[in-house]
Amino acid sequence: MHDTAALVEARIRRFLHERLRPAVYRRLVPLTLESWDAPGEPVTFAEAVEQSYRPFGVGTAWGRPWGTMWLHVTGVVPEVKEGERAELVFDLGFDTAQPGFQAEGTVYRTDGSIIKAVEPRNAHVPVDAAPGESIELFLEAAANPDVGGGFVHFRPTPLGEWETAGDQPHYVMRQADVALLDETVWELLQDAEVLLSLWEQLPDSSRRAGVLRALERMVDAVDPEDVAGTASDGRSLLAEALRLPASASAHRVHAVGHAHIDSAWLWPVRETQRKVARTFSNVLSLQEHHDGFVFTASSAQQYAWMKQFQPELYERMRLAIAEGRFVPAGGMWVESDTNLPGGEALARQFVRGKRFFLEEFGVEPLDVWLPDSFGYSAALPQIAKAAGSRWMLTQKLSWNETNTMPHHTFWWEGLDGTRIFTHFPPVDTYNSVLSGAELARAERQFADKGVANTSLVPFGYGDGGGGPNREMLAAAERLRSLEGSPAVTLSSPARFFEAAEAEYENPPVWTGEMYLEFHRGTYTSQARTKRGNRRSEHALREAELWATAAALRGADYPYDELGAAWETVLLQQFHDILPGSSIGWVHREAERRYAEVLASTERIIAQALGVVVGEGATALVANAGPYVREGAAASGVAVAVEADSAPASIARATGGFALSNEHLRVFVDDAGLLTSLVVRATGREAIAPGERGNLLRVHRDTPTQWDAWDIDEHYRRHGAEVTAAVSVEVVAHPTAAIVCVVREWGASRITQTLTLGAGAQALDIETVVDWHERQKLLKLSFPLDVHADRATSEIQFGHVHRPTHVNTSWDAARFETVAHRWVHIGEAGFGVAIANDATYGHDISRAPREGGGVTTTVGLSLLRAPLFPDPEADQGEHAFRVSIRPGADIADAVREGYRLNLPLRELTGAGPVDPLVTVSSDAVVVEAVKLAEDRSGDVVVRLYEAHGGRAAATVATAFGFSSVSETDLLEREVANSAVRGSMSDAVDVELRPFQLVTLRFRAPHLVR
Repeated sequence: MHDTAALVEARIRRFLHERLRPAVYRRLVPLTLESWDAPGEPVTFAEAVEQSYRPFGVGTAWGRPWGTMWLHVTGVVPEVKEGERAELVFDLGFDTAQPGFQAEGTVYRTDGSIIKAVEPRNAHVPVDAAPGESIELFLEAAANPDVGGGFVHFRPTPLGEWETAGDQPHYVMRQADVALLDETVWELLQDAEVLLSLWEQLPDSSRRAGVLRALERMVDAVDPEDVAGTASDGRSLLAEALRLPASASAHRVHAVGHAHIDSAWLWPVRETQRKVARTFSNVLSLQEHHDGFVFTASSAQQYAWMKQFQPELYERMRLAIAEGRFVPAGGMWVESDTNLPGGEALARQFVRGKRFFLEEFGVEPLDVWLPDSFGYSAALPQIAKAAGSRWMLTQKLSWNETNTMPHHTFWWEGLDGTRIFTHFPPVDTYNSVLSGAELARAERQFADKGVANTSLVPFGYGDGGGGPNREMLAAAERLRSLEGSPAVTLSSPARFFEAAEAEYENPPVWTGEMYLEFHRGTYTSQARTKRGNRRSEHALREAELWATAAALRGADYPYDELGAAWETVLLQQFHDILPGSSIGWVHREAERRYAEVLASTERIIAQALGVVVGEGATALVANAGPYVREGAAASGVAVAVEADSAPASIARATGGFALSNEHLRVFVDDAGLLTSLVVRATGREAIAPGERGNLLRVHRDTPTQWDAWDIDEHYRRHGAEVTAAVSVEVVAHPTAAIVCVVREWGASRITQTLTLGAGAQALDIETVVDWHERQKLLKLSFPLDVHADRATSEIQFGHVHRPTHVNTSWDAARFETVAHRWVHIGEAGFGVAIANDATYGHDISRAPREGGGVTTTVGLSLLRAPLFPDPEADQGEHAFRVSIRPGADIADAVREGYRLNLPLRELTGAGPVDPLVTVSSDAVVVEAVKLAEDRSGDVVVRLYEAHGGRAAATVATAFGFSSVSETDLLEREVANSAVRGSMSDAVDVELRPFQLVTLRFRAPHLVR
């Protein structure tokens, strides 16, 4: 037989495009339109319907970027024949090459209830009225611009800010009709699409040939002049090809309806609120016609928005959740980044998220649903398990540039040894449309063949939302059991994970962080957003501590104000806000909202400390940190006293300045660079021979793609040292030795203040940068005389070790890493800790020296200046504080991190106050002191082992209590794993390395 497959395929594709798709609608009847343009930000339905509308027609330009036009839509339902269904069809000016990233609409009934959305690949709206009856609706049309430009390039765009996006109409209205859908033609189109998609993936086989010939016979049978009259004949000819079942050994796919909705990204938060309403209304509309369809949605914040802004839709969601058709997933407030949030904040993602789902719906998600976050912290398994979660799903590691994850279903073991059952969908997308290519890829790439045969496919349009459409459900129905394809079952996360656990008795183990070999620039981009996060996290710690101390003295605990502040911080830890990868609008708003959080927490702290210390004129210091500082106990208030250490000294010397105190000798050269840092007790030098620390370098920063997201390895080949100084001057101070250095580079000005305090064991360096560079990376580096084969970086509730060598491709790919408040490098008997107050990105490497020895260099990534998606990213003034402590071990590094991030507070009052909570071991760190979420008045204390070893400690309280128990993060009692015994005002604990423990003290009452 001659091979005519290519010609037959071309004929089929042309037939589908030119004959079958245009025949889906038998007749179109125009609707009548009137419009009103909202003058600025979106308005409510109630406000919109009260406006004066003007005539508007198809073909009219509309919508400045980010603007909103309301349409009053009227018409009459035409006569409907057998096999037809009337629906509305709108085209707002769509580009169907993308499912989103452009104009969108929301269709309302006249009573204000939402019917569904109008989107590029989901543009129909069901009609409630009967033939001959009137139609009256309102359509809210959002003129959202395509900031990404189809992602074919990453050029600067003015579209990311209202003020720069322009005011000219951005779209042209193309269609507004009542359309009569030919149900048989539509079904035939779905049959043909599924079979053609399957044929593309089948190997050369009888099945492949049979599918193609069946499609050819269908094209022969359907008369192009009478598609409607012959479509049923075409369906009959495809029925046999669709009826052949999947093989018994076919890969099993759990298709989970889903819409990944970025809580902000290339659109502002206010637009996400509308995207959520569109998506969720789409789903509820779809479920009216598909009984077996279950939809999964994460992010409690998005549900909370519906409760606030769309209460009628929210009540329908509530009913669907109760019926099991709409499944909350993830258990977090948002799908957060997991590299950058602090430990307590990452815990609160689960606390806030799960409490919302439990209180609103009586449902607790048991999965962690993070398909798109940029890597996964080694602390996450323990945090998730402590929140009561059982399973974890992610997809993002398929974006790795260098290495491929070896497993798809596995145990993920965190830094403390906790394991969570994890799945990494081999389909390599969280926006599947259930195409043949996607399903074939899922089966082909599934790494656990032979021992397991089940994977999850999240399907539905995402990023900008939209969710599944009827075409996807039609595909799922046909793919339930189809020869040559994986067998597809519509499912939910819980059903998938239960099946996967049952079939895979001994999954492999992945230990430690799941580092994304991509998007390394997200540790640094948008430095003001990152500083706002760090400051807010620590301010909330202080506010809760002192509010608890005040509540034990009779004051009201500010539950609502603290909750609102936490919700802001948690929202802004979303994986495109905190990482710095959103449009400028998002980051400017984030900065404003962080300022609101800080104002709120400062007010709470001031009021609470006023209650705690009472009225008086005694000079005091309040210490919210976990360690004794300047005579102030952890979580206590002490009388302010002069330091008993001798003042630090500074002297002009040949080539620079000599700074000294009882612990350190420091030499700063005439360029303001650090040439010597010596521990006086041992004489040990920390700076590598011939090298200079406090060295700023500016690198070319032009990643291959994804500008705000990526730092590419080639940046290292293009850098300039910033050594020239405008001035290097001594700053007079009664107790500290201070040198101020001013530098200029390009259009930027950098001012550094190096301070050696009286009795200080670390040199503090403040760097203030007025930054006006573009596509540049600013790093601060310290070349150290330490032979370190690994670097230690703080993460949530502990730390991780990473090699400084590049023995393997995994090591080489990890050229930029994340750390929280400190990093540490060491060799036997000596180490150096470098702490920071707002920096996350680091690179740590080592190199041999001529004549022997090894230099280990610690680089901190201070600033970037990417041009996409925010062309003004990081422009302006920034401040960073760094400390370098030689002769430090891990315990010293932990202390330094807290010292820089939780400074003492000076105040006046009646006198000192005993600490609320004290711990007898420095290894056991108190991370949170608060009142219980259920408002019972119980005190909750969260602590963890910070040094990486076993630790026994007594936790003493300034209050008595009736009982104490261990709880999970949601403050539900669990079996004791750390508590060994308790007294009326103390509890003995033993913690394993990095163990996280939550203690709940019931019926607390102040005793001292």
